[in-house]
Amino acid sequence: MSLMEHGCVRPVTGVAWTSNTSTCPRDFTLISITEDGAAANFTRSFAMKSGYYLCYNKGLTGGMVVSDIQIISDKDSIPHGYCYIAEYLEAKASVSKKKRVCVRVVPVGSVDTAVLDIKLTAKSKMMLQHYTYVGDINGYVLWCRKGHFTSPMPQVKPRSISVDLHRLSLDQSSVVPPLRPSNPPPPQPHSKLSQRRYSLNAKDNVDKPAESSVQGITALDGVPFSLHPKFDTQENCTTSQLNSIRIKSLQDIENEYNYTFAVEESAAKRAKPSVSTVGAQ
Repeated sequence: MSLMEHGCVRPVTGVAWTSNTSTCPRDFTLISITEDGAAANFTRSFAMKSGYYLCYNKGLTGGMVVSDIQIISDKDSIPHGYCYIAEYLEAKASVSKKKRVCVRVVPVGSVDTAVLDIKLTAKSKMMLQHYTYVGDINGYVLWCRKGHFTSPMPQVKPRSISVDLHRLSLDQSSVVPPLRPSNPPPPQPHSKLSQRRYSLNAKDNVDKPAESSVQGITALDGVPFSLHPKFDTQENCTTSQLNSIRIKSLQDIENEYNYTFAVEESAAKRAKPSVSTVGAQ
């Protein structure tokens, strides 16, 4: 029974190379046999006894999915948005760079379709239904199946109730103490002299700023301000002085500041001195 019949389709979230089952990550599935029954052991040359395998992951813990997979040669540049698959190999093992597998990994919430499965076949005429041909690499053919996938439902984690919450009881009523001011006012003095001193101190505290300091005190503090009688307009400005001010009309201003530009016109009309040129005799 397929995954579609179960109603749960998980996408491929990672593809990698691995040397064997010991180096293969725990959540990855190693492809050891092709669909036509051949060993899926990739080798660089016939002299090498050990090779490497292709493996894939379908865990959605990272929040990323593989939306596409391609095989490119060493002469081609990697497409935009793609990356080479990871390598989980032994210390002295390496992967052939003649042809490389690259994938496009995107966030799970940004796409509706992704790579659902990958398979390998020997380089033959065998075709896989519902699978797309990706390319051939080292004597094998890589296939992938794309389609819609099922997003995992977010699981609600149970909250742990501490022991202190169990000790709380709604039946127990606690007596709330009455509210008291944090800074109660000082006691009122009884004598008249103390009362006056207290009033002066309270007035000084109100007048002082919150961040006053000795450096903020100047020599003019406490000096009363008054305007000199010379500059008092209400006393010096009389009605006779105001009446003596003559308001000029527009015609008076034009007559007073009229300028005919006679000097400039005479200078412009003046003939320029001619420069005599001596002709060839």
